[in-house]
Amino acid sequence: MKNKSLAPVRYARAAMKWIAILLLAGAGLARADSPQRVAPLPKYQQECAACHLAYPPGMLPAASWKRLMGSLSTHYGTDASLDEASVREISGWLQTHAGTYKRVSEEPPQDRITRSQWFVRKHSEVDPQIWKQAAVKSAANCAACHTAADKGSFRESEIQFPKGLDARFRRNWSD
Repeated sequence: MKNKSLAPVRYARAAMKWIAILLLAGAGLARADSPQRVAPLPKYQQECAACHLAYPPGMLPAASWKRLMGSLSTHYGTDASLDEASVREISGWLQTHAGTYKRVSEEPPQDRITRSQWFVRKHSEVDPQIWKQAAVKSAANCAACHTAADKGSFRESEIQFPKGLDARFRRNWSD
């Protein structure tokens, strides 16, 4: 009789272990589809953030970063050439921390973050005219709306209506 009364406890313990395992596995899958924030390389920050946001390396796959770093003399219409040592250092860091998670597995057209499938999907509700407003300038100006973009954070809770943006675009804005 003692064995029969302990059977439900054993089953409950086994069930709890399986639930814990499944929860941990699910948490791992959720993280696998999210970019990992990495401390910016000082040289990358110095050189790239001098002209635009030093985009987190996880926003593009390694092949895109390789092409971008290999064509700095014509970097989107600008000569962004660097000395060879800087190119090697920054390229190595970008390759190490390039996006490997699900949403950046495909190389976007022209290696532009703003043309990647995940970017287009995440910004589908944004009126295309917003990108042309003086307060925003372009889709590449993440910091216009993402208040912590310079720290590599793009949480929805940190989005703010850009100062100077025409009020007609305020509809459907949640801040």
